[in-house]
Amino acid sequence: MMTNPTAPDRFIDDSGPFDLIGDVHGCAGELERLLHRLGYEVRYEGVAGSRDYRIRHPEGRKAVLLGDLVDRGPRTPDVMRLAMHLVETGAGYCVVGNHDDKFRRWLAGRDVKVSHGLDATIAQFRRESDDFRRQVATFIDSLPHHLLLDGGELVVAHAGVHADMHGEDTTRVRAFAMFGEVTGERDLHGLPVRRNWARKYSGTATVVHGHVAEPEVREHNNVVCVDTGCVFGGHLTALRWPERDLVQVPAEQAWYASPRWEG
Repeated sequence: MMTNPTAPDRFIDDSGPFDLIGDVHGCAGELERLLHRLGYEVRYEGVAGSRDYRIRHPEGRKAVLLGDLVDRGPRTPDVMRLAMHLVETGAGYCVVGNHDDKFRRWLAGRDVKVSHGLDATIAQFRRESDDFRRQVATFIDSLPHHLLLDGGELVVAHAGVHADMHGEDTTRVRAFAMFGEVTGERDLHGLPVRRNWARKYSGTATVVHGHVAEPEVREHNNVVCVDTGCVFGGHLTALRWPERDLVQVPAEQAWYASPRWEG
């Protein structure tokens, strides 16, 4: 049974310490290496693509995955197995990303547009059992859209949340947590135009998110974005909390091309 908390207030009585990890996008090899670098004991059985994980940190740190586990990268099933293990054993937490939610809808038989790397995930999961696909769908459906940790001093969401949204569980907050603030327009590449919502953030809690891939970690008004474009050939990044240290591993290669990526 999944134990990831889904209480409406999103508040989790856990003071950490934590390792907040940006968008993985199927890059299981990089995630394994990053966890090693962070001091986790990472054991597994099986070959790449179908591994059974055993993960713990000798000092009790917990990994927090910031969503977009799926799409684009080479080993999405392993990323899901690793994430599910972390949550099931209490060794970590996870929030849902927009790519994860779209894949959940595909698993449920919904009519979704196969784009932005979803085709890679579908191809990989066609080799998996029906039972595993059901487990993944249930897991994604159980994930909260944001979490309040360390007494409310730390807020994590895939794309972020404004101060007045912390702890709220509404359709508006869920959409913002997964997609951020968009204008409704499209850029020259047909991608949604995003607003830099962090410029208006005035909360006292630190918000850590992913979603917007950039070559370097971006911090503005106590909002930290740790998506450094691993799947595009950048880095997979973790922010250690409460230390606020950054730990990174380089991508094994550029697994996917994006017109927005300038790394």
